[in-house]
Amino acid sequence: MKLNWKLCPSVNKYNQLLLKLAVAILLMGLAFRFLFFSSQEFSSPDLETTPVVAKTDVAEATPPDNFTIDVSEYEDQNLEPEKEPDDENDTPQKENDTPQKDSGEEKCDIFTGDWIPDQSGPVYTNASCAFIEGHQNCMRNGRPDTGYLYWRWKPRNCQLPQFNAEKLLSMMRNKTWALIGDSISRNHVQSLLCMLSTVEKAVEVYHDEEFKSKTWQFPSYNFSLLVVWSPFLAKAAIFEDINGVSTSEVELHLDKLDKKWTEQYFNIDYMIISTGKWFLKSAIYYENDTVVGCHYCPKRNLTELGFDYAYNKTLYHVMDFIATSKHKGLVFFRTSTPDHFENGEWHNGGTCKKTSPVNEGEIEIKDLHRILRNIELAAFQDTAAKAVENGVKFKLLDFTNLLLLRPDGHPGPYRSFHPFAEDKNATVQNDCLHWCLPGPLDAWNDLIMEMMVNTLEN
Repeated sequence: MKLNWKLCPSVNKYNQLLLKLAVAILLMGLAFRFLFFSSQEFSSPDLETTPVVAKTDVAEATPPDNFTIDVSEYEDQNLEPEKEPDDENDTPQKENDTPQKDSGEEKCDIFTGDWIPDQSGPVYTNASCAFIEGHQNCMRNGRPDTGYLYWRWKPRNCQLPQFNAEKLLSMMRNKTWALIGDSISRNHVQSLLCMLSTVEKAVEVYHDEEFKSKTWQFPSYNFSLLVVWSPFLAKAAIFEDINGVSTSEVELHLDKLDKKWTEQYFNIDYMIISTGKWFLKSAIYYENDTVVGCHYCPKRNLTELGFDYAYNKTLYHVMDFIATSKHKGLVFFRTSTPDHFENGEWHNGGTCKKTSPVNEGEIEIKDLHRILRNIELAAFQDTAAKAVENGVKFKLLDFTNLLLLRPDGHPGPYRSFHPFAEDKNATVQNDCLHWCLPGPLDAWNDLIMEMMVNTLEN
């Protein structure tokens, strides 16, 4: 008993020591744990893993020196690369994560946009394409500046895919496509031929006596492309030589359509129909084979009706013919294109010296062009519903404002071969109506293809 009594204090003292040691170890562990997690809390791993945009990650356009347009408001602003998700459930979210509008959506207006620099340039040149007529071959004719080649059309509310020649040719397999109208249609068909011929070169199989109406074929696709010369779309007797010099007024039948296109109409799968500028010419007007008046015929004792009267009448018959035709293909009506003559017109010294596009608001459409376009839009609007009722796919190509912003795209004095070779101060005729090829007209094909794809796939 005594032994036990003597040992108890030692044991108790030993136990107390062990308890204190355990508590000390526990407190040291807690302190270490607290210190460890505190250091984790105050570190910044997010700053280390946040992606940084290197200069090479941002596509930088380097337009030619004479390009002065501010493109910052047109380019995409989300240049920072997205962080890769850690796992399938960790998907990064953006603020205002709204999908970009597709150019096929009804709310997207591909005809409202801006010309922005594009260093990729045209898909063809005068060296690679043999279909460019002399007056539009600005490169061959010695135009010294090339800045007009490095722009592309960008709609403001949607994306516009680039023209895909192979895809379009595949879509047109065993089909026929016609461009019907005046010299702007002929200008356009050259552009289309050049772009399509990057895949397969077209073969000319027909031309009329004046080489104004032509047909080409793409043999591998059994695809025929036509240009049909019909500057008024109505029956007309034209007394004009190759240089545009008239010996008498045009005799224009406002109530009779030109058979050169109406007789082929139902054999053509796709077509683009247009007119416009020819209605400004001096003309005598017929209805029901009877003279009813004229436009600018001071030497004749006839009522001055004005070109707008004739244009209204003619377009009514053209649109009504299309809308009631029950045509099963696709028909486009294209608005007329503006010219950019300054300090005169075609015949009295007008020029177009600009070398870059202009911004919207920096140029006004001429009164004559505005009148033509208003008539075109009204005529199309009046018959669009009738076309739908009859199952006719009838679409509007409103290119007027798109080309209004391109005063730099015309041949100007370079409609002829090296006009200043012998005299740098020579007085030469300028062409501020037609368009250099390659040039702004090529953008039409991007828009037309997009409309065709959306129409045929829907």
